[in-house]
Amino acid sequence: MNMFGDFQSWILILLGIGALGLKGYAFIDALRVPKDAFPAAGKLTKPIWLAILGVALLVEIALFPTPLFFVNLLGVVGAAVYLVDVRPAVRQYGGGRRNGTHDGPYGPW
Repeated sequence: MNMFGDFQSWILILLGIGALGLKGYAFIDALRVPKDAFPAAGKLTKPIWLAILGVALLVEIALFPTPLFFVNLLGVVGAAVYLVDVRPAVRQYGGGRRNGTHDGPYGPW
């Protein structure tokens, strides 16, 4: 029994699950943002971000057991850039469902 190899395998699986979650969340969030919010925030257009995040997500799904593969790492960087830089900028211009307000279905709460 190779304890170090088993431990390393579990770490890689956990990293893969984390990368898959990160890319999936970024892709779904980009789908929810109106397309006009991206140029208004001075960012790349929505189709470009969807292509970047979609390809990153597909590569992650296809190469799941190898999260440290170079292309997977590029996808993680793309998703991180979207979540850290683009997402806060487009939310100011109506990105997402809440738009920063506390309105419920029948008014503010």
